[in-house]
Amino acid sequence: MQLKDKDAVVTGAASGFGEAIARRYAEEGANVVCADLNDQLGKKVADEIGGAYVHADVADRDDVKAMVRTAVDRYGRLDTMVNNAGITHVNRPMLEVGEEEFDRIFAVNVKAIYLAALEIVPLMREQGGGCIINTASTAGLRPRPGLTWYNASKGAAITMTKSMAAELGPDNIRVNALCPVAGDTPLLASFLGANPREAFEATVPLGRLCTSEDVAKAALWLASDEASFIT
Repeated sequence: MQLKDKDAVVTGAASGFGEAIARRYAEEGANVVCADLNDQLGKKVADEIGGAYVHADVADRDDVKAMVRTAVDRYGRLDTMVNNAGITHVNRPMLEVGEEEFDRIFAVNVKAIYLAALEIVPLMREQGGGCIINTASTAGLRPRPGLTWYNASKGAAITMTKSMAAELGPDNIRVNALCPVAGDTPLLASFLGANPREAFEATVPLGRLCTSEDVAKAALWLASDEASFIT
């Protein structure tokens, strides 16, 4: 098993990419703390994989502290942090997105990475290393009309990942980003807006949306020793 006896926290673990990552990590031997706002689904996932569940708003510093503390208290360390929780605005013209919605998108998609770093970087430095995985998006590399502020938040997540990797390399802390195209997750309807699914799929070279399992496989490899030189 690729993650035997490793300890991980996965945010947004109640559904979509996060659920698939949490399940795959557990299948490969990891001890997993599932964090989410959806307590019913989050607890269900945690119970089914033999992990722990914690209610956490990733944009709230106290919740993030409690989330990391749960992992350390239960397992003694934290090998992998997956900053997966994310939100978007419905696909629509940029000026129709309100300020409150804009702020929430950047709080969840960008600030959450910063808040997690405040807690996990000192811990990983003390234990001699670790792995941080941020779920970004192809939207941060190739922006799509109608998703302007979401695109911007994921572009920020990509740059944060590169900057963190450069600074934390000497501490043996690897930092990587996953950049999936839209997947068949609860956020899909918001990404598409009024656009037909077929038109969106036609812009993807493989002609299909990604699956949660596609993303989980990549997250597994990045967390494993096979990717020990990847940051």
